[in-house]
Amino acid sequence: MAEGVKPYRLYRGGRSKGRVPLDRRSRPDRTPPAAPTPPRRRRWGLWVALGVVGLLVFVVVWGLLGYISFSHGVAKANRRLPPGTRAQLAKQDGSLFSSPTTILVMGTDGGSERGRATDHRSDSLLLLHTDPSKHQLSYLSIPRDLRVDIPGYGPAKVNAASQIGGPALTLETVHALTGLPIQHVMVVNFDGFKELIDALGGVEVNVPRPILSNKFDCPYPPATCARWKGWRFPKGPQHMDGLRALVYSRIRENQLNPADTDISRAGRQQQVADAVGAKVASFGTFLRLPFIGGSIAAPVATDLSAWQLAQLGWVRFRADSSQSLHCRLGGDPQTLGGQSYLIGSEDNVAVISMFLRRSAPLPPAKGTLYGPGCTRG
Repeated sequence: MAEGVKPYRLYRGGRSKGRVPLDRRSRPDRTPPAAPTPPRRRRWGLWVALGVVGLLVFVVVWGLLGYISFSHGVAKANRRLPPGTRAQLAKQDGSLFSSPTTILVMGTDGGSERGRATDHRSDSLLLLHTDPSKHQLSYLSIPRDLRVDIPGYGPAKVNAASQIGGPALTLETVHALTGLPIQHVMVVNFDGFKELIDALGGVEVNVPRPILSNKFDCPYPPATCARWKGWRFPKGPQHMDGLRALVYSRIRENQLNPADTDISRAGRQQQVADAVGAKVASFGTFLRLPFIGGSIAAPVATDLSAWQLAQLGWVRFRADSSQSLHCRLGGDPQTLGGQSYLIGSEDNVAVISMFLRRSAPLPPAKGTLYGPGCTRG
């Protein structure tokens, strides 16, 4: 080998400035893949469940507070019922939730107005019959001038029973007249009637025809009352406070319709009674019950307990108003001994059967102002 010759090649050269390039060939990645992150679940179901539970707790607590307030008022109403009244009541079989029940509602003409302090005549007598299994209510009005036999006192107007012997004698008289067992009674005078409706915030009543009443209980000064023509009620649905509802129930003459008489006002009284029942059983009243519970029961005298009244409210809430029966007893007007009476007719027996839904309802005969009968809805 020649001198100076090396057994290998010598490469000379340089490289550009910078980092030394590395030849990294792809190698299989043996690192196990990371588990995928699960999507974040929205807990709608949990929030809905908590909301439902919270609502139920609120309803129970609110209902309990309302019931306590209501029961305090009912306790006072129970104490106001005159002694001896309960003895005239028939036994309640079962609860009002399930058993048919008949209740006598008495509206007396007493009050704080001048001349009414000693009045205790029944200005309104209304029987309410409930049939919870069929969700049906029936109303039966007894005209205050109906001539009846008052036990122990003889013939007289039915409203005199209350003046003579209070609710106890009235219960005995109505039972003798109708033959119906009466399980409960509610009594309210004019002042209490207004207070009850005002405590509820008024009621909604659909007036079937325009009314211009005769002059009674003028709300204006004497000079204005001299020009006043009477109470006016336009046709159609309207909101009534306690005073307007009381006046509407008491109207005995309609100057715009001679067919409106003392007996036809029974329909207006039933309208107001039904409106009160609907308002008591409404959801709005439930929301206000902790504040107004005592005021609702305060104006009334009754044997019904707070729990029984709550049952009655539920029965009214579930009742089908379109199937309600509105009945009245009737007769022929006569004057005896200088007093005007309504002499009951034999058709009253048939009306009681209709009231109990044992026979088909028939309206009062056409052309009769004082005829008995029943209408539906």
